[in-house]
Amino acid sequence: MTITDTVTRGPVKKDRPAPVSRTVKRRNVAGDDLGSVDLEPSIFGIEPNVAVLHQVVTAQLAAIRSGTQSTKTRSEVRGGGAKPFAQKGTGRARQGSSRSPSMSGGGIALGPKPRSYKQHTPKKMVRLALLSALSDRAASHRVALVDEWGWDGPRTKDAVAALHNLKLSGSVLVVLAPDETIAGKSFANLPQVSTTSFGQLSAHDVLRNEWIVFSDRTLPGSDAFGGATGTAAPESIPDEAPAAPGTATVPATEETDADA
Repeated sequence: MTITDTVTRGPVKKDRPAPVSRTVKRRNVAGDDLGSVDLEPSIFGIEPNVAVLHQVVTAQLAAIRSGTQSTKTRSEVRGGGAKPFAQKGTGRARQGSSRSPSMSGGGIALGPKPRSYKQHTPKKMVRLALLSALSDRAASHRVALVDEWGWDGPRTKDAVAALHNLKLSGSVLVVLAPDETIAGKSFANLPQVSTTSFGQLSAHDVLRNEWIVFSDRTLPGSDAFGGATGTAAPESIPDEAPAAPGTATVPATEETDADA
């Protein structure tokens, strides 16, 4: 075989099935059925990548560690300037310092020191992990959609009633818009409910809760969070909800320069 006949093999890309179309029932806080909404297949219909999910969630859990644990070495503990006892004649093992790790009250050998546990994770992997988690919840029919919260003031009783009307049990993650502070305060006293903004949504948040609840303003669409489209009444769902200032969006499925 000559040099020109040598076959160079690059990375093998796994063929994955096409995204699946899924729907979710759209309701109000009273539990009334308002129709069904088609979920974006590229967000809620892909095959979950378990390996990427594991790596990203592990990195996210590591990133929240404070890393402030610390122990003192033999050079940092107090004392130890003089030889504790004579070299010979005591019957004990020879010691040169009372601050040795083998002595009571001495320094710690190979103990933990302050450090950062942060792991570098590519943006494409973080995005794929989030879409995999959302697709897993959609496949398990654990995605709920409300038109709007529409409460005049924060009341925990209203939040409890809404969860009961929507038939949500167990741990619930409510995705809110940045200006939906009334709904956030209403859910604040419920231990089984956690809230987040769609700009801060992560794969770990989705996986650690049994249900994930969106509103028309926060449901991920094809181009950005906030583009809910479906088979409900056209007058009840806007064609494109305006993005609130300072909120993040889900990148489109096409590859961009920033992703390269």
